[in-house]
Amino acid sequence: MVSRFSSLSDGGWNPYLAGALSGLVSVFSVWFAGQFLGASTTFVRIAGMVETVFTPERVAQMDYFIKTAPKIDWQWMFVVGIFIGALIASMTDRSFRVQALPGLWQQRFGAVSHGRRALFAFAGGTVAMFGARLADG
Repeated sequence: MVSRFSSLSDGGWNPYLAGALSGLVSVFSVWFAGQFLGASTTFVRIAGMVETVFTPERVAQMDYFIKTAPKIDWQWMFVVGIFIGALIASMTDRSFRVQALPGLWQQRFGAVSHGRRALFAFAGGTVAMFGARLADG
């Protein structure tokens, strides 16, 4: 029997331990830096940075970007850190692999459902981002 706090049989990180560590990072972020963990504003700022390359005058006139300037800040670095941390974690437990369709998705929708997967991923991301922005996140 596998202990609740030991490594899983597939070599992946234990979800209870990972969740507890994430919770501690969140608490320490508020305690030491006075900042809540979040990422949705970062994606809007990235869109503003990309748009600045093509039409800087338009971005400079937008009310949102006047209030929330498109810049690299702690939250942007947090998102980059999530990517790097996830990459390190998957490399250390040897679960990293590049795949277009996860096995569970292939079982449910078939191996040639790339377009459907892309559509569902885009729609899900849109709904999640809309909810985050609606909540002023």
